Amino acid sequence: IPLSGRNPLFQETLGLKPHLLVLNKMDLADLTEQQKIMQHLEGEGLKNVIFTNCVKDENVKQVIPMVTELVGSSYRYHRGENLEYCIMVIGVPNVGKSSLINSLRRQHLRKGKAARVGGEPGITRAVMSRIQVCEQPLMFLLDTPGVLAPRIESVETGLKLALWYVQHYGLRDACDDIERVLKSVAVKLGKTQKVKVLTGTGDVNVIQPNYAAAAQDFLRTFRRGLLGPVMLDLDVLQGRPPAKTDP
Repeated sequence: IPLSGRNPLFQETLGLKPHLLVLNKMDLADLTEQQKIMQHLEGEGLKNVIFTNCVKDENVKQVIPMVTELVGSSYRYHRGENLEYCIMVIGVPNVGKSSLINSLRRQHLRKGKAARVGGEPGITRAVMSRIQVCEQPLMFLLDTPGVLAPRIESVETGLKLALWYVQHYGLRDACDDIERVLKSVAVKLGKTQKVKVLTGTGDVNVIQPNYAAAAQDFLRTFRRGLLGPVMLDLDVLQGRPPAKTDP
């Protein structure tokens, strides 16, 4: 979701500050429309864009040279005696901010993890200390929590952010009934649990789908790319306007 995955507040807040848009997890995306993505973003005023895969360090080496150039050419930049750069990584939850920092350190410092990485939102709970990611030029990053007030512009955007995709599980058809989907997933995976139900004649053990386990498997499968390459913003790229949510 290279378009829906960004909170519009980011661009409003950044203003004229030099910034680079990193579209991470390119290994999970169907990039047949990559040129259209770039053109769409440029139309929104985002000219400095890099596609990365921080798991395999793809294209990560482009980040620091581009950041250095952007900061150096900024009219607000005055070098003076301070020869170090300090930049901030911001983004919605689970886009790979900490993974990007660790990848930069591997590429430029040959060092291991400096920031915790996790599949659950909120692993980065507060602004951390400065983390060095490069020696030449001397550059530090601040990792930040992926927390922002929600800005979901349409029903379609909300569904994209919910990672809606069901082919992998052999479902008969797509639907918007999450209970039905998770029940099918649970049954297919054999994820069930015994639940005691109180009846007029006493307690009865009933086998029910384990919805929580099914949901975890669904999200984990999507994040690992096992559902195949996906481009959920295809409707936007093809010029189909999203339906607006009710007020």
